Amino acid sequence: MNFERVTKENIAILREYYKICGYKISDYSAGIKLMWKNADAEFAIAAGCLIVREKTGGGQYAFNYPVSLEGRANGCGCEGGDLSIPLALKECAAFCAENFTPFRLCAVPRGMICEIASLFPEIEVSARRNTDDYLYLAADFIGFSGKKYAGQRNHVRKFHSLYPTAVFEKFSALDKPRIRRFFKRLEKGVSAESKGAKTELKYARAMAEEIGENGSFAGGYTLNGELLSFSLGEICGETLVNHIEKGLPEYEGVYPATVQAFATAFAGGVKYINREDDAGSRGLRISKLQYQPLEILAKYDVKIKTPLNRLKKVPTVRGENGVCLTPISERDIPEYNRLCLDDERNRWWGYDYRKDCEHPARDWFYKDQKKDFASRTAMNFAIRKDERFAGEVILYNFDFCGGAEIGVRILPEFDGQGIGRYAFNLAAGYAIYKLELSKIKGKCLKENIASEKMLSSVMKKSGEDGQYYYYTKIV
Repeated sequence: MNFERVTKENIAILREYYKICGYKISDYSAGIKLMWKNADAEFAIAAGCLIVREKTGGGQYAFNYPVSLEGRANGCGCEGGDLSIPLALKECAAFCAENFTPFRLCAVPRGMICEIASLFPEIEVSARRNTDDYLYLAADFIGFSGKKYAGQRNHVRKFHSLYPTAVFEKFSALDKPRIRRFFKRLEKGVSAESKGAKTELKYARAMAEEIGENGSFAGGYTLNGELLSFSLGEICGETLVNHIEKGLPEYEGVYPATVQAFATAFAGGVKYINREDDAGSRGLRISKLQYQPLEILAKYDVKIKTPLNRLKKVPTVRGENGVCLTPISERDIPEYNRLCLDDERNRWWGYDYRKDCEHPARDWFYKDQKKDFASRTAMNFAIRKDERFAGEVILYNFDFCGGAEIGVRILPEFDGQGIGRYAFNLAAGYAIYKLELSKIKGKCLKENIASEKMLSSVMKKSGEDGQYYYYTKIV
């Protein structure tokens, strides 16, 4: 997959998917991707689905759940669900395996957890209350009917009695000067110590500049031509996502009056209204709960794991005839560098270190393999013969479905002794019986006759392309 940074110039591509998306969660909207630019959102299209990844805590990327043009809330490839979703998730897994990056999903709807668990056997699921969205019935907000909305009706009546000439207007790009003046008035009321509120207001103000673009619409109450409130949203599937909801607090009742008028103006053709999360603000939480949400929408973070996540350290695997697999240690650095810097070995290995580091420091290769194990994306062993460093075997390219690839390379002086084949079998046995993998894969360049013979003796040929022969062992 080739990811492209989300910008104002390409947001229309995302909008095509989001406008029919049935997930109801605010993260699946064009406005959110533009508003929170610090998340460095990127997107790609794979298996007919929109795949967005964005930076989460710690600066690591996580994928949103794929969005199909089918627009169904049920992403499963069963019971009439969309078959492209599982394919897109597997594309994400392959991308992470190829790039040695952890596979994580964020803002996953509750109903999609089952689909992920059915595809990937080892997952860790978590949720944070402060990021949950508030979902309401649009009809409730339009009517404010029934006992549960008595308070809101009273506030709306009070607002209209105090400010009888206030009117609700739909805004367009022509109203930007008035909208800017409104935000300046809001900024004066934000405490200098309230860093979170100031940041949120900054992003809201920037988003308001995009009024009328990419399916967004806005409205609010005005008095004598000046804004008392401002709301901006977009429709995604059956849900109106309300991105911005601001009012001047000195005008009593302006918020419930705006909530009702905005719903009446724009939510007549939808079933739900999403007013986003409360960001952990006590005041916002109390307010959003007072409006009687139909559902508090949890957004789940999902870590898709490999069997390496069960390990605390690289183990030692003992064999016979003086051959064993151990962690690569600092004392191995000179010999390990000799192996990694050998251009002839690298040609058979299929990797040129210069793509990642043209002039590696003395400990670069050593630290790089430690980093891969720390992220649990790969595990490198030192092959030892009679305690001497003889080469390397790596378990990598985990497919998150119980499969992984094995690669072996040895120093020139150990050629022709069968050490590479033995180390391969030793690593495969560990992967099958200790890590409980169900599939082992290998590949070799077509001109690498020695590797072809070795792989053919322990695995079944599964395919080829212009460069490689591919082998697989199903357990």
